Amino acid sequence: MTASGDHAPVSSRFLHAASLFPERPALEVAGTTLTYSELHRRALGIARLLLERDPGSGTPPLSAVFASRSVEAFAAVLGILLRGHGYVPLNPRFPVLRNREMLERAGCRVVVVDPQHLDAARELTAELREPPLLLVPTGEEPETEVALPSGGPETPAYLLFTSGSTGRPKGVLVRQANVVAFLDAIAARYELNETDRFSQLFDLTFDLSAFDMFAAWQSGACVCCPGAGQLLRPADFVRDSGLTVWFSVPSAAMFLDRLGGLKPTMFPSLRLSLFCGEALTAELADAWAAAASNSIVENLYGPTEATIACTAHTWRPGSPPGANGFVPIGEPMGPTESRVVDAELREVGDGEPGQLLLGGPQVVDGYWDDPAATARSFVTMPGKGQGYLTGDRVLRPRGGDPLEYLARIDSQIKILGHRVELEEVEAVLREEAQAEAIAVGWPLTPSGAAGIVAFIATASVDTVRLRRALSERLPEFMVPRELRLVAELPLNANGKRDRKAVLSLLEAE
Repeated sequence: MTASGDHAPVSSRFLHAASLFPERPALEVAGTTLTYSELHRRALGIARLLLERDPGSGTPPLSAVFASRSVEAFAAVLGILLRGHGYVPLNPRFPVLRNREMLERAGCRVVVVDPQHLDAARELTAELREPPLLLVPTGEEPETEVALPSGGPETPAYLLFTSGSTGRPKGVLVRQANVVAFLDAIAARYELNETDRFSQLFDLTFDLSAFDMFAAWQSGACVCCPGAGQLLRPADFVRDSGLTVWFSVPSAAMFLDRLGGLKPTMFPSLRLSLFCGEALTAELADAWAAAASNSIVENLYGPTEATIACTAHTWRPGSPPGANGFVPIGEPMGPTESRVVDAELREVGDGEPGQLLLGGPQVVDGYWDDPAATARSFVTMPGKGQGYLTGDRVLRPRGGDPLEYLARIDSQIKILGHRVELEEVEAVLREEAQAEAIAVGWPLTPSGAAGIVAFIATASVDTVRLRRALSERLPEFMVPRELRLVAELPLNANGKRDRKAVLSLLEAE
């Protein structure tokens, strides 16, 4: 079930579901349940407050959310969209300096804050030249009559900041048209309905969170967000919440497996098990398929720049794995176009490796206020308009075979599903240690790395101060677990820092 009209924006799809299923559950957060009518009322109150406090129609049409895993966080996302703005998620667990940079670069005039993070929000905005208005929803906003603007396809849906190779986060502005193309592809692939119950395991700063919210709310389904205790007991969360749709990075399934194993038939309620954000091994897919025996298991793939997910592959237990033991990433969904190209953007032959190039309505325009980065990654696809060079090395399919993921062609890695540019970690290390450094993902896991180890070419740095400085600038998952001081860094034949040599040293230990 989707809203009427081929191009109905995200907020309209929620409103359509709310009109059909006003008393069905829309959101469960750590024991609190809101029906569609209740969530609609809260979101509408936030939208009205936003319009009253920030009536201007200036640029950019963005408002921020500083909240985490709360009713206010989800209501704020909907309220900002109803206001006709895109939302910019900030993360209370990120360092103040990183959140402040994201907020400044987004140019938001209002930040919606949940009550438990108000003091942190005040600290975040206190030193800004033009501090934005902090808006704390109470859930009892007056129902004043305000005409809300309706956003078009080019209106922002959200602005996310991902790790950047230049030492500062890259902004990705995703428009309504991008999200609508994704939601239409999802609606065509999966028969989602009002009885479904979706997991919600991601922070709002992770773009996969948009799937859980918007795919559920266009279908009349319920978003189930676990509390902190439930996150530590994911198997209980699946059963206690009666989930029918599981969506996570493979690392979450690996964590669950390590807690006690994925036992056969332990998740009978699941009918869809979707994985995205990291390479999924065939071994883990088989184990999950046995545990969720009534479920279809699918491997989804998609960078933030191509809106959440744009290819998919149905895994049949016992099937031969693809390259490196991974589940294939499948075929493009909906109108997404794919090419596998060489360094000159020429398409490679069948069965040959190359870089994955994506095109279609899910691909964004470029990076936020960063024309140099845009020029490097966004190119013209012959006859198809703009395309995005993913940096992912894949095999071009033979005949009807699916796309197979091989590896990255650069130094980007995945840590618990988070995209990490090692150059950003190294740039901060150079600034704070005043020395050259190499950062590598270590220890390696089937889907990326468990953390980061950094080698620094100095003998005189205060590692306690350095670690504190790194924690003030980088999210926790990007702070190296170990700092090693060395006389010199290994170099390759071209005189460049040699990450492979560093990894060989770690493997030999």
